Amino acid sequence: MKLSIVTVAYNAEATIAAAVASVVGQRQTGFELEYIVVDGASTDGTLKAIAPWKEGIARIISEPDEGLYDAMNKGWQAATGDAVAFLNSDDVYADDRVLERVAAAFAQGVDGVYGDLVYVDGERVTRRWVSGTYAPGAFRRGWMPPHPTFFARRWAFERWGGFRTELRSAADYELMLRFIHRHRLGLGYVPHVLVRMQVGGVSNASWRNRLRANREDRSAWRLNGLRMPPWTPFMKPLRKLGQFLPWNR
Repeated sequence: MKLSIVTVAYNAEATIAAAVASVVGQRQTGFELEYIVVDGASTDGTLKAIAPWKEGIARIISEPDEGLYDAMNKGWQAATGDAVAFLNSDDVYADDRVLERVAAAFAQGVDGVYGDLVYVDGERVTRRWVSGTYAPGAFRRGWMPPHPTFFARRWAFERWGGFRTELRSAADYELMLRFIHRHRLGLGYVPHVLVRMQVGGVSNASWRNRLRANREDRSAWRLNGLRMPPWTPFMKPLRKLGQFLPWNR
């Protein structure tokens, strides 16, 4: 099987080298890797920072874009693999066997794969997101997988579309809601930490952003012709509380 990994970047000189190295350094056992970097015409040294790994990058797209999700759409549209995933320019794969585990999960006949994620501040783990096995209807109870760990067959993007760029922070949530909850993409769970994610993020940067993200979550349901249960907006953040427990880090 062929896995297409997409990293989007804009002025990511300080972090992108680690992200790229974690992809290029994967043990390619049981799969073929296609790595695509989509750069939004950075004005810093982003392209220079990834130059040492250029041999392991199948394609570099560097041109102005209309934001993160527009760049992600460019990435999956350029992909030729059997499945596609996105790794942020300031995140890294947790070890060199991540894609090997993902390919093994796809070999079981599923059409989507996800795993666990840890938030890190430098090297220190601050939160651990243990996804658990998906059960139908789980989105109604506030469940979702960590987007950087989510892999989907390329045909799903071609059939159901990519990221909705009118959403500023919830386009990843909307895409997974559409693929998994609405269209019932068959999932496989890898019970390992797949991604180390740096703390921060647009939707969690402030209470104002969190409230805006909550409104966008509601829009995600409406855009799919679905009614969001009244308890879902409360369950979604409540499910995250366990990520902060000391024994869960």
